[in-house]
Amino acid sequence: MKVLTVVTHPRTNSLTFAAADRFVQGLTDAGHETEVLDLHRSGFDPVLREADEPDWSNAIKKYSPEVEAEIERMKKHDALTYIFPLWWYSMPAMLKGYIDRVWNNGFAYGSSKLHHQKVLWLSLAAASTEDLEKREYDKMITHYLNVGLANYSGIPNSKVEFLYETLDGKPEHTENLLTQAYNLGLGFAEN
Repeated sequence: MKVLTVVTHPRTNSLTFAAADRFVQGLTDAGHETEVLDLHRSGFDPVLREADEPDWSNAIKKYSPEVEAEIERMKKHDALTYIFPLWWYSMPAMLKGYIDRVWNNGFAYGSSKLHHQKVLWLSLAAASTEDLEKREYDKMITHYLNVGLANYSGIPNSKVEFLYETLDGKPEHTENLLTQAYNLGLGFAEN
């Protein structure tokens, strides 16, 4: 399977990137191909400007060259993975801007839907399981990603995974989180 892995974090020495590296290692060990897109280092502009605003009267609208290039990149893959820190119980603005601009009308919804059969949303949360469950933030986030984004865009298999307590700092906990990320890559086709 060809998997586009999109990583969002301002620092490459972050736990988010360490988890992404281990996830990709798992994918590779399972025989999958992957391309990693680092939204920050790629220079992607997350701001939705007029050229990329959806036009409901034009199902075949051509978007900005940057968005058209990202659409072409997505078309080359069978599945998607988004790896990001959980900030304010949501994805960072950089990733939200990517979704807003690239998952656009006529490509991801409207007259056409995404062709991808699977998407994994891997979010790193400083909170504990109990903290996310307390006010049902886990259900809210999962519903938004699985239904509001993936299902609406035609992806039949969407899964949200959290790596919890990322600020713990204990080496054994960090290694456990990285092992979880590796195993998600290794078992990607089965999940």
